[in-house]
Amino acid sequence: MYRAARLARELLPGDHELGDPLSTAGDQPSHLLARRVAETSPRRPLVRELGLGALQVWQALSEAQGRGRGDEPVAILFTDLVDFSDWALAAGDEAVLELLRKVGRESEAVICAHDGTVVKRMGDGLMAVFGEAGPAVAAAQEACVRAGALEVHEYRPRMRAGVHFGRPRKLGGDYLGVDVNIAARVAAAAGADEVLVSGAVRDRLDGEAFVLKRRRRFKAKGAPRELEVYAVDPT
Repeated sequence: MYRAARLARELLPGDHELGDPLSTAGDQPSHLLARRVAETSPRRPLVRELGLGALQVWQALSEAQGRGRGDEPVAILFTDLVDFSDWALAAGDEAVLELLRKVGRESEAVICAHDGTVVKRMGDGLMAVFGEAGPAVAAAQEACVRAGALEVHEYRPRMRAGVHFGRPRKLGGDYLGVDVNIAARVAAAAGADEVLVSGAVRDRLDGEAFVLKRRRRFKAKGAPRELEVYAVDPT
């Protein structure tokens, strides 16, 4: 029964990975409820999957009808460092702190220069928003280049980034919703020194000087099946 419920979730509309930390990080009632359901005892996996499946469908229907989305569209940028954790374990706290400060200063300077706003910092990465897609992509490219030029104890970090355009819901200084999840999934699929963008971003780059290549084999847990993703040519 559990396997059947799990398979059914993959066929249902919405985020079939709903329940992991990335998809339940917000403070909306649906996120809070999903966290509670996800924390259901491991002895009751069927109840957990059925509950999350119902929430998954409800969330997908709400998004399709425009509920739970914000009023103003923004470009959402996520960045983080590739293989940072492995280096950090051996480097020690002082070296890690030094590197994170350097990367943070460079990244935030680039984001501000492109009229973006840092929403939050998350360990070795961050989330930022921009009024338009072009500046977000340009900032992502420049941040990757600047990060790669840094060095701490003979270690050179390598950044990856992802950009999506949508209407996330703003709550205080944070942004929540499916569009934030998509941006995070796109970034997580990028390789070292790579910037990936969604089809929604591509549609907003008309006439701008970016060369994009379609990722034909893009797969990301929790991302819509119809999501198109493009790699931004660094040249």
